[in-house]
This record gives sequence, C-alpha cells and structure tokens, in this order.
Amino acid sequence: MNLNELDYHLPEELIAQQPSPQRCDSRLFVLDRRCNQFEHRLFSELVDYLRPGDCLVLNNTKVIPARFFVRRAGGGQMEGLFLELKEKGAWEVLLKNASRLHQAEVIYLQPPSSNMQILKPLPITVVENQGHGLWRLRPQSSQSYLDILNQYGAVPLPPYIRRGKTVDKEQEQIDRRRYQTVYAEVAGAVAAPTAGLHFTAELLDSLRQTGVNIARVTLQVGLGTFQPVTAEKIEDHPMHAEWYQLDKENADLINRTLNNSARVIAVGTTTVRTLETRGRDKQVQPGTGWTRLLITPGYQFQVVSALITNFHLPRTTLLALVCAFAGTERVLAAYREAIRQKYRFYSYGDAMVVL
Repeated sequence: MNLNELDYHLPEELIAQQPSPQRCDSRLFVLDRRCNQFEHRLFSELVDYLRPGDCLVLNNTKVIPARFFVRRAGGGQMEGLFLELKEKGAWEVLLKNASRLHQAEVIYLQPPSSNMQILKPLPITVVENQGHGLWRLRPQSSQSYLDILNQYGAVPLPPYIRRGKTVDKEQEQIDRRRYQTVYAEVAGAVAAPTAGLHFTAELLDSLRQTGVNIARVTLQVGLGTFQPVTAEKIEDHPMHAEWYQLDKENADLINRTLNNSARVIAVGTTTVRTLETRGRDKQVQPGTGWTRLLITPGYQFQVVSALITNFHLPRTTLLALVCAFAGTERVLAAYREAIRQKYRFYSYGDAMVVL
C-alpha cells in the first residue's frame, strides 16, 4: 500500500481540544460495510446496533501521568515523556531540547504548579543518551516510578491537543478524568485507547442487560501507536512493539462467541491488534507477550467482526488498520462525509462503528 493512499485533509478546527461534556454525548458515525450506508447517531445509541450474544471486547489498560518537566541546575526546562521502566530502576524517556545534557549530570524533576508548595524538585541522574531523543534517567528516590509520576507527572495528551507548558489545576483534573476509560485497571499506557473514552458504566450495564457479553484484554499503548509512517510502502514500516495480555477466562468467552457465530466487537485498534495477535483458525489463544502486528489492507481477520474506533490521523498504522477492516475507499469516503458533517476528530473526538 502506498503511503499517499492514507492521506486526507482535515480542517484544523475539527481537531477536538476538549472532551464532550459527557462521555456518551459524543457523536457516532455508523458505517455498514454490507451496504455502504452512513448513519449519524449519538454514542449513547450504540445499544441499537448490538445484539444478544455479541461480545464487546475492551482494552483495560490505564494511562499513567507520563508527561513531566526537568530542569538543569541553573539551566533551562525540558519536557519529557516516560516510556518504560528498565533495569536497576532506570527510566527510558523522550526528552525535548536535551542535546547539551551529559552522562552522570544531575537534573531536577519539577513538581507541577499545583503542588509546588508541597513537593521539592527531585534529583535525577542522567544515565545514557540513546539517540533520537531517547534517554535513560535514574531518579534519586526509593519510590516506585508510578508513585513518582503520580506526584510529578501530568496527563500525556497527544501534541495536537494543545495545553502549553503549564496547565491550570482544573484543566489537569479534567484531563486526568477524561483521558482515561471508566474501566481502566492495568497501569502502564502512555496513550489512551481512545475508542473506549465514550463508554460510561451505565452504558456498559445497559449493554449487559440486553445480553451483550463483555470481555477484557490488556494492551499497553505506547508512543509508537501514533507514529507517522515514513516508508513509501506502509508494509515497510518498522512496527513498534506493545505488551499485551489475554487471560483464559476472557479467551474462553470470546471463543464461545465465535463458536456460536455471534459477533466479536473490538473497542479500538489496540483491542484488534491483541485479538488478531492471539487469533488462529477463528479462535483465540490466551497468552502474554509483545506484539508487532501490522495490519494493512489484504489482511484476513481471524477474530474481529465489528469495530468501534475514533477518527485517526492520516498516514498512520491506525488508519491503515481501519482501511484493512472496512476497505480503503469506503473508509476515506466516510472520513470525507464526517468532515462535511463537522465531526470532531482524534483522541477527544467523536466515534465510528464499523459493522
């Protein structure tokens, strides 16, 4: 697939900067692959499209406050993003404007403006420059990385949601609550599985009452999820690895659904990647590991028969996956219609269900 086949023009004003007032207030673009028809609904009306016996599969990963700021002794401030915990307590991070740092230098993790009266800057030792903006740092603290980030970190919103270097306390609380699914459990993601942001506990209860089964998987969403494709052919893109888990209880529920010829409905592209990684011969196998699965048009889906997703950036593997599921021309026609209808795009934007 040529990269330019994944391109489209989006007016900047349609990039959602705030979540909808209530989760279920988001609009729902309904795309039916069988008849190429579009419908425009509210997300709260999703129940109209699900049937008893269907299995809705959620990604229960939990976003950590991975964005942080550090300052050199007497120097300027740098923005960082926690990526992964390494051996001996080292952090693998992305740092902006950090080219002058040197090994063994001590820099200082800055408390957020809302906690400056309570917290002191935390010393961090520079361990290694890994190139391309990647660094290893080691906090001078006995606390866990999650405890430190919960005190010093901020919500790792994608760069197209503009908050600036300082965020007021009220906005930070809104983002901490709304850039997280209501069913988040397993901490470790640095980006939200955004298709799930529209669900409320009440909507999930309503779906259960209609006979819809709900299963859970875990895929720790990494920074690479949003990485633009730079290879001329998307199949040549070096796919990032993400950690996943599918336990036996949830695998059995999904397999019963498949055996009954009912639908497995994935909430988000991260859920699709997990299910298809574990899919063999129209069944799933429980397991834990790392997936580098790149799904592009021509892929034969083993498990997923319907998809709930947000609108994705052009020239990304996420959009390629949706095109693989519903057809490139059909998906891009739907995106053009969504733009005409003034849908809100990307992480805080509206949703699409592909049936």
